[in-house]
Amino acid sequence: MKVLTKEHGLGLFAQTAPGEWAYQAANSTGVYEKVGPNSFVSSTYFDLAGMSMEEKTLFFEAAGTQSAQPPTGGLSATAGDAVLIADLMTSSPLTSTQALQAAIFGNFPPTALSFQETIYGKVDTWVVHLDTGTWGGYTLTNSEQIGSMSPTASDRVYSYRVLIIATAAAAVNVTVYSARHMLQAKAKEEPDHEYMMRLLRSYQLQQEPDVD
Repeated sequence: MKVLTKEHGLGLFAQTAPGEWAYQAANSTGVYEKVGPNSFVSSTYFDLAGMSMEEKTLFFEAAGTQSAQPPTGGLSATAGDAVLIADLMTSSPLTSTQALQAAIFGNFPPTALSFQETIYGKVDTWVVHLDTGTWGGYTLTNSEQIGSMSPTASDRVYSYRVLIIATAAAAVNVTVYSARHMLQAKAKEEPDHEYMMRLLRSYQLQQEPDVD
């Protein structure tokens, strides 16, 4: 049994105009790409090349995320400010736009991400309410999970963290703390036919170019 981990660093975001946000790289430890006026994506991957060289299939037993702190909006945040954070682990690569769509629509149309390709996904909605508005703390109000935990013969599992900041946010700064994506899995040998079919499917899913 193996526990695989990947981390997405701390991100600080500043509102530069109403509904327009910028990533403050100098004050952050992560790398987030801006996708829209109020949306950002951090991406990385688990390298499974050693397993694929041994012609083994990875069977997932558990998945989850860890984070030290909830997001914060600073002293300028007021009740009603909200952010959406999605943590995704997939067997196929996604563009930042596709990751953003998956954060909104999950495995359902119009997203390009299928149920089988989604190993694990968690979409959390955080809102500032009256009791935390004085210090800008966000409270978790809803959490949804998606994914099939389907085994893979791919040499990579892709890891994404998506942030969407409510366009009506009063906060001038939003901080999203570092997070760790975790997969607990076993590498097993399969009969040759099953392994070759799974390997073919993994190859088909990776035909889009990787963005490291």
